[in-house]
Amino acid sequence: MNSSEDKIFTKDFFLVFGALLFTALVMYVLLSTVTEYATSMGSSAMIAGLVSGIYIFGGLCSRVYSGNALERVGWKKTALVFMSIHFLACLLYFIVNDVTLLIIVRFIHGIGFGASANAIVTIASDVLPKKRFGEAFGYFMMGATLAVGLGPFIGGFLYDNAGSVGCFLAAGIFSALALISIYFVDVSAHDPGNNKNDIKVDNSYKGIEKVFEISAIPVSVFTAITSLGYIAILSFNRLYAAEVNLTGIFSWFFIIYSIVLILSRPIAGKIQDRGGDMIVCITSIVAQAIGLFLIAVVPSTLTVVICAVCAALGFGTLNSACTTIVTRNTSEARRSYAVSTFFIFCDGTMGFGPALLGIFAANGYAPVFLISSVITLFALPICIYSLRK
Repeated sequence: MNSSEDKIFTKDFFLVFGALLFTALVMYVLLSTVTEYATSMGSSAMIAGLVSGIYIFGGLCSRVYSGNALERVGWKKTALVFMSIHFLACLLYFIVNDVTLLIIVRFIHGIGFGASANAIVTIASDVLPKKRFGEAFGYFMMGATLAVGLGPFIGGFLYDNAGSVGCFLAAGIFSALALISIYFVDVSAHDPGNNKNDIKVDNSYKGIEKVFEISAIPVSVFTAITSLGYIAILSFNRLYAAEVNLTGIFSWFFIIYSIVLILSRPIAGKIQDRGGDMIVCITSIVAQAIGLFLIAVVPSTLTVVICAVCAALGFGTLNSACTTIVTRNTSEARRSYAVSTFFIFCDGTMGFGPALLGIFAANGYAPVFLISSVITLFALPICIYSLRK
């Protein structure tokens, strides 16, 4: 039997799970509707894209700062400050009356989101059981998985039935619930911001180490490369679906993705704990490359379903597995920097990836997915190099 220290489903687990779920729901509820809201205010498609992307850029900026803040100020204090910014930004949407102001609010909102996400993952890495960390982290990351499937559905439903006000209200409620959840998490034993703990913050790091955890960079790089394939799907799936007359099945893509990811993540976590990181990561990279290749070359109902499954087993699983790696393999004093490093690389790809891949869409969107499949395979040698024993 497992000791109490190996128990996964504790009060603190459900609190950090709730914080992650509700924070991610805010992102996906608005991400799925804010461009439509921007165009309804008279903006061009390019400006609407900026409205969406500036959120990720704001998150990238705050992630750069948050690694240092988490250790200098403390995990919980940093989480509460930035999650409060996240909540207040949701309220600012109600007074937006032009696109310029909307861009400013989106940037502020992104700042709140980026550091909040870092803090939530850092806190989770402390409260989850160490002997079953891969499995526990898989369950924890289901919060983000559920948000991917539920967020766009909730956002679309509310926008169609209650307009932008309904979406903003839902975002405010979700961000408030996230803030409440993290407030009640107990990390007093190890939080650097708690005067009673014995952890000493090392201020001797210079240059790049003030922002990045060097040991986390290789894993972050091959994860970011793999994420390009996922970003291709997120950014161009609706356009490609219309091009190949598969809008019906593509509308189910992220539901299938979420179901497969929910079912597979606990299994992948156990495999990672018992069989090592390499097998999970290599399988994920290859699976995603296969799925992207199939929908690019032979688009059909069957290959869309296969691609959704492969995307879940691909970047969906890899993201969780590699977050586990960088948090588990880093000293407690540098853990927040490792988490920040990982998400900086992934956010950078999410922010600039669509523009990069869009270059290949001049003659249709199939080349975007084909190129993404090839780029995904570039992650393999870096993965093998990074995880070799």
